[in-house]
Amino acid sequence: MENYIQSLRNYIAAHPPDFGDGNAQSILEMLFCHYNEFNRFDTETIKMGFDELYAQMEELHLRDMDKVIDIVCSLCREHEKAGFAEGVKVGMRLAEELK
Repeated sequence: MENYIQSLRNYIAAHPPDFGDGNAQSILEMLFCHYNEFNRFDTETIKMGFDELYAQMEELHLRDMDKVIDIVCSLCREHEKAGFAEGVKVGMRLAEELK
């Protein structure tokens, strides 16, 4: 059995898995990307929040606004990914408890 497991490890090392578009670093991240692509999170509350953010930045130059929006969107995406990962963990824990 050890030889078989080692053979599998060698194969995976020589042929790393392809998680799709090349941006995903793990299966969990790939799942999040595909889930997010087909299940948008843009609720009315989020849209209103971005409208308020843009209103607060009215006096900034467009380049400065873009910098702020890039940071905000990056933080939002990381927050969504963290929530998704925790949701998967909770789901796995629930499945274990139901057994």
